[in-house]
Amino acid sequence: MALGPGKYDDLCTLVRQQLGFTETTGGGVLLIVLGGPDGNGFACQADLPTTLRLPDLLENIAAQIRKDGIA
Repeated sequence: MALGPGKYDDLCTLVRQQLGFTETTGGGVLLIVLGGPDGNGFACQADLPTTLRLPDLLENIAAQIRKDGIA
């Protein structure tokens, strides 16, 4: 996993702030960009418990996409 700010980190910050996430509320934002102006990329801003749940969440999303016949 990439550490530190990336090319879409500012946009991820904007989304996180708009949703009202703070360091004390927990949760977070995972932004995946495909074909964006700066190319493909991702940014993640989340607390540790949320970050640790991401692999399972992403695997569930992938399984759902496969089940629906999209991939």
